[in-house]
Amino acid sequence: QVQLVESGGGLVQAGGSLRLSCAASGRTLSRYFMGWFRQAPGKEREFVAAISSSGGSVYYADSVKGRFTISRDNAKNTVYLQMGSLKPEDTAIYYCAKKYRSTQAMGASADFDSWGQGTQVSVSS
Repeated sequence: QVQLVESGGGLVQAGGSLRLSCAASGRTLSRYFMGWFRQAPGKEREFVAAISSSGGSVYYADSVKGRFTISRDNAKNTVYLQMGSLKPEDTAIYYCAKKYRSTQAMGASADFDSWGQGTQVSVSS
Protein backbone atom coordinates (compact mmCIF):
# COMPACT_ATOMS: atom_id res chain seq x y z
CA GLN A 1 0.00 0.00 0.00
CA VAL A 2 1.31 3.45 -0.89
CA GLN A 3 0.50 6.63 0.97
CA LEU A 4 0.69 9.95 -0.84
CA VAL A 5 1.08 13.33 0.84
CA GLU A 6 0.72 16.56 -1.12
CA SER A 7 2.28 19.84 -0.03
CA GLY A 8 3.19 23.23 -1.39
CA GLY A 9 -0.22 24.81 -1.80
CA GLY A 10 -1.05 28.29 -0.66
CA LEU A 11 -2.45 31.68 -1.58
CA VAL A 12 -0.88 33.44 -4.53
CA GLN A 13 -1.75 36.39 -6.74
CA ALA A 14 -2.74 35.90 -10.35
CA GLY A 15 0.34 35.50 -12.50
CA GLY A 16 2.29 33.94 -9.67
CA SER A 17 3.82 30.50 -9.28
CA LEU A 18 3.68 27.57 -6.91
CA ARG A 19 5.38 24.20 -6.79
CA LEU A 20 3.42 21.27 -5.45
CA SER A 21 5.05 18.11 -4.17
CA CYS A 22 3.62 14.63 -3.76
CA ALA A 23 5.72 12.43 -1.50
CA ALA A 24 5.11 8.71 -1.30
CA SER A 25 5.75 6.20 1.42
CA GLY A 26 5.09 2.51 1.75
CA ARG A 27 5.93 1.56 -1.82
CA THR A 28 8.11 2.85 -4.62
CA LEU A 29 6.34 4.88 -7.27
CA SER A 30 8.89 4.16 -9.96
CA ARG A 31 6.70 1.52 -11.64
CA TYR A 32 3.65 3.72 -11.96
CA PHE A 33 2.27 6.53 -14.02
CA MET A 34 1.35 9.34 -11.64
CA GLY A 35 -1.23 12.06 -11.99
CA TRP A 36 -2.37 15.37 -10.59
CA PHE A 37 -6.05 16.23 -10.40
CA ARG A 38 -7.91 19.17 -8.93
CA GLN A 39 -11.34 19.88 -7.57
CA ALA A 40 -12.84 23.33 -7.25
CA PRO A 41 -15.84 24.04 -4.99
CA GLY A 42 -19.04 22.76 -6.55
CA LYS A 43 -17.22 21.11 -9.43
CA GLU A 44 -16.14 17.58 -10.25
CA ARG A 45 -12.57 16.45 -9.91
CA GLU A 46 -10.67 17.11 -13.13
CA PHE A 47 -7.44 15.90 -14.65
CA VAL A 48 -4.51 18.28 -14.60
CA ALA A 49 -1.38 16.36 -15.60
CA ALA A 50 0.19 12.91 -15.70
CA ILE A 51 3.68 11.51 -16.09
CA SER A 52 4.96 8.10 -17.15
CA SER A 53 6.91 5.87 -14.79
CA SER A 54 10.27 6.96 -16.22
CA GLY A 55 9.25 10.58 -16.62
CA GLY A 56 9.79 10.39 -20.35
CA SER A 57 6.17 11.10 -21.28
CA VAL A 58 3.96 13.82 -19.86
CA TYR A 59 0.33 14.72 -20.45
CA TYR A 60 -1.59 17.89 -19.67
CA ALA A 61 -5.12 19.17 -19.66
CA ASP A 62 -5.59 21.87 -22.28
CA SER A 63 -6.40 24.37 -19.54
CA VAL A 64 -2.90 24.13 -18.03
CA LYS A 65 -0.76 23.31 -21.05
CA GLY A 66 2.14 25.72 -21.33
CA ARG A 67 1.71 26.94 -17.75
CA PHE A 68 2.18 23.81 -15.62
CA THR A 69 5.00 21.26 -15.65
CA ILE A 70 4.83 17.80 -14.10
CA SER A 71 8.03 16.03 -13.14
CA ARG A 72 9.22 13.26 -10.86
CA ASP A 73 12.25 12.16 -8.91
CA ASN A 74 12.04 8.41 -8.50
CA ALA A 75 15.06 8.39 -6.20
CA LYS A 76 13.09 10.61 -3.82
CA ASN A 77 9.79 8.85 -4.50
CA THR A 78 8.27 12.25 -5.21
CA VAL A 79 6.22 13.82 -7.98
CA TYR A 80 6.05 17.58 -8.58
CA LEU A 81 3.74 20.03 -10.25
CA GLN A 82 5.30 23.38 -11.12
CA MET A 83 2.51 25.87 -11.70
CA GLY A 84 3.11 29.22 -13.38
CA SER A 85 1.03 32.10 -14.75
CA LEU A 86 -1.64 31.12 -12.25
CA LYS A 87 -5.19 32.27 -12.81
CA PRO A 88 -8.11 32.59 -10.38
CA GLU A 89 -9.75 29.66 -12.16
CA ASP A 90 -6.84 27.46 -11.03
CA THR A 91 -8.16 27.76 -7.47
CA ALA A 92 -8.89 24.24 -6.22
CA ILE A 93 -7.71 21.43 -4.01
CA TYR A 94 -4.96 19.60 -5.84
CA TYR A 95 -4.53 15.86 -5.45
CA CYS A 96 -1.94 13.40 -6.63
CA ALA A 97 -2.68 9.77 -7.31
CA LYS A 98 -1.16 6.57 -8.67
CA LYS A 99 -2.42 5.13 -11.96
CA TYR A 100 -3.21 1.48 -11.34
CA ARG A 101 -5.02 0.66 -14.58
CA SER A 102 -2.98 0.15 -17.72
CA THR A 103 -5.17 2.18 -20.03
CA GLN A 104 -4.21 4.53 -22.83
CA ALA A 105 -6.27 7.37 -21.45
CA MET A 106 -4.66 9.58 -18.83
CA GLY A 107 -7.54 11.71 -17.66
CA ALA A 108 -9.93 9.28 -15.99
CA SER A 109 -9.82 9.56 -12.22
CA ALA A 110 -11.28 6.03 -11.94
CA ASP A 111 -7.97 4.69 -13.29
CA PHE A 112 -6.11 6.18 -10.33
CA ASP A 113 -5.95 5.23 -6.66
CA SER A 114 -4.01 5.96 -3.47
CA TRP A 115 -5.28 9.54 -3.44
CA GLY A 116 -3.58 11.93 -1.07
CA GLN A 117 -5.43 14.34 1.20
CA GLY A 118 -4.92 17.23 -1.20
CA THR A 119 -3.38 20.66 -0.90
CA GLN A 120 -5.31 23.91 -1.33
CA VAL A 121 -4.26 26.34 -4.04
CA SER A 122 -5.96 29.73 -4.01
CA VAL A 123 -5.27 32.35 -6.67
CA SER A 124 -6.46 35.89 -6.08
CA SER A 125 -7.22 38.32 -8.89
